Amino acid sequence: MSDFPPITGLYVPGHRSDRFERAFTSGADLVILDLEDAVPDAQKAEAREAIVATLLARRESVDASEGPLIQVRVNAGPFLADDLAAIAPFVHGDGAAPAVEVRLPKVEAAADVDRVIHVLDEVSPGSSPHIAVTAILETALGVERALEIASHPAVTRVALGESDLASDLGTRHPDVIGYARTRVLFGARAAGLDAPMMSAYPDIRDQAGLRADTADGATRGWLGRVAIHPSQLAVIASAFRPEPAEVVWAEQVLEAMRDGGVTTLASGEMVDPAMVGRARSIVARKNATAAVT
Repeated sequence: MSDFPPITGLYVPGHRSDRFERAFTSGADLVILDLEDAVPDAQKAEAREAIVATLLARRESVDASEGPLIQVRVNAGPFLADDLAAIAPFVHGDGAAPAVEVRLPKVEAAADVDRVIHVLDEVSPGSSPHIAVTAILETALGVERALEIASHPAVTRVALGESDLASDLGTRHPDVIGYARTRVLFGARAAGLDAPMMSAYPDIRDQAGLRADTADGATRGWLGRVAIHPSQLAVIASAFRPEPAEVVWAEQVLEAMRDGGVTTLASGEMVDPAMVGRARSIVARKNATAAVT
């Protein structure tokens, strides 16, 4: 598991255990085992059992430092308590990163995250400081409260649910979605979190549209994207992979700034410590996207 934020994520329906291993070996940095939208109500219990069995097996056979980050997207409604009770043994950390993160949909206030903490504390008292929650903002109210939600101590990432948001607003106009993306990005960064991953692109066959939209998100400051099919992963990784010229520049900056101060590159460009963060990010993105081709 990389220390760099995930670039590629992959959703897997929780009741399709036959797809789990393929997801874990797909090269995705993040695998999301889904208990929410992808699972019919009649199969929620079956999906919980399948996810628990898989998490148990992986805990016994896979080094925690290897493989992708794992999240479980729970339900926000009446199934929430049962979902959390099922995965509670896997989400409590010991001061290090937890084995599994909670992906919480339809978050509209910090109180929604408090509810998760409350339920998990009832199952395993005193463990809440090490719970990691990704809050998905899927309504106008959630988007407008992005900073409040991102500032919750249990929230380690935020995400934008664009399909549900479009339903809430009655439009997918680019200006509307663009505003929401900007609002969520600023909320995350203002709260000290990493830039969010982009929402899933719904048309699996439209690789050109995925590439263009992801590249646009990358230029606007987003970092990574979740996918609903393995065929989308390489396109996403490519969109966030820095150009060779960027990597050369970054490596030159890091070399030139080893002793601090202000200096000049061979190209004549003046560089100072303010550029080091960007240079490190470019090199890290190069390394993080190298595995998915």
